[in-house]
Amino acid sequence: MSLSLVHSRALLGLEARPVQVEVHLANGLPSFTLVGLADTEVKEARERVRSAIANAGLDFPSNKRITVNLAPADLPKDSGRFDLPIALGILAASGQISAARLAGWEFAGELSLGGELRPVRGALAMSLALHRDAGTDAAQSRLVLPPGSAEEAALVPQAQVYRARHLLDVVAQFLPEAAAAQGEPPPDDGGWARLAPTRIGQTPAYADLADVKGQAAARRALEIAAAGGHSLLMVGPPGSGKSMLAQRFAGLLPPMDTSEALESAAVASLAGRFSLERWGQRPTCAPHHTASAVALVGGGSPPRPGEISLAHHGVLFLDELPEFPRAALEALREPLESGHIRISRAAMQSEFPARFQLIAAMNPCPCGFQGHPSKACRDTPDQIARYQGKLSGPLLDRIDLHVEVPALPPDDLLHGVAGEPSDAVRVRVVAARERAMQRQGQTNQALAGQALDQHVQADPAALKFLNTAAARLGWSARSTHRALRVARTIADLAGAQAVGVGHVAEAVQYRRALRQGG
Repeated sequence: MSLSLVHSRALLGLEARPVQVEVHLANGLPSFTLVGLADTEVKEARERVRSAIANAGLDFPSNKRITVNLAPADLPKDSGRFDLPIALGILAASGQISAARLAGWEFAGELSLGGELRPVRGALAMSLALHRDAGTDAAQSRLVLPPGSAEEAALVPQAQVYRARHLLDVVAQFLPEAAAAQGEPPPDDGGWARLAPTRIGQTPAYADLADVKGQAAARRALEIAAAGGHSLLMVGPPGSGKSMLAQRFAGLLPPMDTSEALESAAVASLAGRFSLERWGQRPTCAPHHTASAVALVGGGSPPRPGEISLAHHGVLFLDELPEFPRAALEALREPLESGHIRISRAAMQSEFPARFQLIAAMNPCPCGFQGHPSKACRDTPDQIARYQGKLSGPLLDRIDLHVEVPALPPDDLLHGVAGEPSDAVRVRVVAARERAMQRQGQTNQALAGQALDQHVQADPAALKFLNTAAARLGWSARSTHRALRVARTIADLAGAQAVGVGHVAEAVQYRRALRQGG
């Protein structure tokens, strides 16, 4: 009887939990049993591993009773990431590779029937978790991955990542003859290689705000939203430029630091959407208005991240906002406040980050032409009220800025002067954010409770003006506080130490595009 142990990781939300792949070979009726709360994809590894070992010219112990245990048994396992560690465990238990030399290594990869290694989801999350768990012990943080996944995992600073193209490339590094060798296994003809930590220096490419002609009020609202981390709702007829403005918003935000880039890339890796070309680029997710609540916030079994998590440290753009299902919109209320989403299922709970900036757009009425200078609106007041009533008061309360985007005359579109480029606006945004971070250590949108009272620094006249406006417009306490945060951002953009009446007056104007809920 023989026993071997290989280390790997399973994904549970954004966490990559350690998994021990235990393989036991025993005499008895030939069988291949896989246990440890494995789903269908993992159980299918039996056939892939059998074929891969045989087609690689290695000996599969078909006359043995093979038992593979994925521990801990109560942790769900999915996908084909365990193919490689299962294959190595069988080879180690049968004496074809050294079981002792597998210690200190972790493996993940899906096997083809011919033995080639295929990429897996969540490689970046695995590398982050392994580096965090290993701490200062670099010898315990070596990770072997297929091409594509390895380059992704190497983005983690100081990570020790090895790329293998074929099962034989891995086997060659752990042969019993090399068990007494000192140091790291030597590279072969290129199938096995240690990757240097990836450093990508390209500047992220965003669409330029200079492409938008006119719409000074909307451009100003975008700048305020970017400077303070505020959410924004644009209301205007079709073709007024709402989508064009939203697609350029990410280019106004400050550059991502390494920590933010890693978090954003790790979530994208879980969904299989990450590419090295978009490293350091703030994501802009724009789901269709038919998207369900699960598509927006995440879910499934096992839970997968939704659009709000894929927009982490970036932008979530919801066009045609009233057309989204009511349940999907209401599901946004909690993550807008907390910056994360917890998905609960009967067997598990998963938490995903969701610190995104919401940019939404909608028509003022069902036909879209209410208030249009040249087209008549054909909707009745009741139809308009029902259309706008699809957005609940609590949801509107959580959107900081409401701005009208009117239709422009054709002459302005054809001969209008282009506005400021994104680079010029970003300079002011970065300066305003730095003022906020030096003062309070967080963006103005995140101010709450005593921190709001302490750092807003509003003049008595400004507070009196705000209280009068809130009482006259019937605002809730949440709406009032959000207007105060926006006024703080406007003051930061102006370089003012205190919030004055002028800053509050401008902030009040950004909450009057639609009816206000209480």
